[in-house]
Amino acid sequence: MKIDDLPFGVTDWSTVERTEHKGDTGLAYWQTRTFGSLRVRKVEYTPGYLADHWCSKGHILLCLEGELHTELKDGRKFVLRPGMSYQVADNAEPHRSSTKTGAKLFVVD
Repeated sequence: MKIDDLPFGVTDWSTVERTEHKGDTGLAYWQTRTFGSLRVRKVEYTPGYLADHWCSKGHILLCLEGELHTELKDGRKFVLRPGMSYQVADNAEPHRSSTKTGAKLFVVD
């Protein structure tokens, strides 16, 4: 990720529209800001959420609340708790997320 031409700015997330995205089960709520090719999101997964696809997009993801389960297509599994993060490159390792209890995340991609 290369960040160019991005002047200093502040985001008041309480004013950013929240959109709903259905998973195979559960819902994801995104608040999204875009700065050139950079997407920055606050994401909330409801309890029982399971992504409806394998994602190949690169991310830097920080777990803020709850517990996030991330499975890689090769079978490896990881659990993120508050204060933990992961990073993955575009087209590197397909992954999908789920949560039994719900989770709140901060994602840059």
